[in-house]
Amino acid sequence: MEWLGIWADLGRAPRTIDAYARGLAEYLESCERHGVDPLAATRAQVAAFVRELTTRPSRRGVNVVALDSGAGLANATLQQRLVPVRLFYDFLIEEGLRESNPVGRGKYTPGRRFGGGRGARPLVPRMVKLPWIPSEAEWLRLLEVFRDEPVRNRVMLALAYDAALRREELCSLRTDDLDPSHRTLRVRAETTKTRRERVVPYSAPTGVLLAEYLRHRATLSRDRGLLFLSESRRNHAQPLSLWTWSKVVRRIALTAGVSRFSTHTTRHLCLTDLARMGWEVHAIATFAGHRSTDSTLRYIHLSGHELAAKLSSSMAQIHDWRVGMLTEAGAGPGGNTA
Repeated sequence: MEWLGIWADLGRAPRTIDAYARGLAEYLESCERHGVDPLAATRAQVAAFVRELTTRPSRRGVNVVALDSGAGLANATLQQRLVPVRLFYDFLIEEGLRESNPVGRGKYTPGRRFGGGRGARPLVPRMVKLPWIPSEAEWLRLLEVFRDEPVRNRVMLALAYDAALRREELCSLRTDDLDPSHRTLRVRAETTKTRRERVVPYSAPTGVLLAEYLRHRATLSRDRGLLFLSESRRNHAQPLSLWTWSKVVRRIALTAGVSRFSTHTTRHLCLTDLARMGWEVHAIATFAGHRSTDSTLRYIHLSGHELAAKLSSSMAQIHDWRVGMLTEAGAGPGGNTA
């Protein structure tokens, strides 16, 4: 399809192109089932597709812990399903085949309530949730399990936390991305979600663990290339896949009794810890590779205990100030409060 070819030419990641293709195919199949011409579909007909997604029987996998949509698909998944549909209609508008985008939030018909412009309400309200992070007790349980893991798995967890790495960024690290003399690593633009390269540090303890792993890696392969290698009989010395790392983390999470822990949790935890240490938001955004601080703010998680402490401290200061003002007001000549 020409539309997908354009996105590929513009440098979208292969996995993104694949997701666009599957999402659009799902929409077009729905149109065919209901006798809808996708080129002339209305907002109501796209809304019917959304309703179909939200009411279909759930086919959640064993790794799905919870859904937040109250239906068969999580809210974020519903949003993702609509992205290729919205972009497809943007393309049709640019080609002169349509005048408006029925999905909404388009840039072509501003202010129109149902025409798909900026004034239209989104078909699926976006839920913005605080990221989950483990409690101290949960984190200690996870570390107890990781302690018995092979050195590769231990250093992967350490780097994922130290550098706030996404799963793909971690698994895509190459041997030449490391700078042990300065204890930094380069996260290449093509491996990131935002296509922004960054250089981030890692801690001295992680450096010791990394040196141990590099000695071990040399027994598997002396070739330069991807840092983390498989040790299975089937894929011996081949690059470790994203799915293998996900399975490792899932197994450890279940063993530790912390089912919500995932490959992304270490990133949440690192950025939250940086906020707790008083890092300025823009510095955290740079460290994380975010395009804007809006994304960063969603990662900054303060527990209820911390919020209570902040409230208590603030109210104590306000109370002292008010009492001080009352005291000064009653200390005038005569001081009679009758």
